[in-house]
Amino acid sequence: MSSHPLHQVIAAADRAITAEDFDALMDIYADDAVLVIQPGRTVAGKGPIRAAFEAIAAHFGHRLAVRQGRMEVLEAGDTALVIMETLVEAPGPGGAVTETTRRATYVFRRGGDGRWLCLIDNSYGTDLLAGP
Repeated sequence: MSSHPLHQVIAAADRAITAEDFDALMDIYADDAVLVIQPGRTVAGKGPIRAAFEAIAAHFGHRLAVRQGRMEVLEAGDTALVIMETLVEAPGPGGAVTETTRRATYVFRRGGDGRWLCLIDNSYGTDLLAGP
């Protein structure tokens, strides 16, 4: 069974975040995309999303690493909902690296050129319902 093309798109995004290759990362987002920075706080548009990722990298001492775990893609026409495990490695209190598994939700749209672009990036998934 072949994997959905979004598996590769998200893997490329994970590599770009880990490598702090923000130019490559922005190629994955639609111009009007929304990023959940943390529960209760979002930004919209490529410029603010890039600035948020740069600030997140600095916050974690440039030691943030992300990778994908299990993933389900639900596709309807040119829209896809991705429900997945996002594995986040980052320095915690005292500098020791900790790994957190988030159950993320993402929405992608396929453009006329066949490329999938992220519209909504919510690495917190349904944890948003718990409030800020």
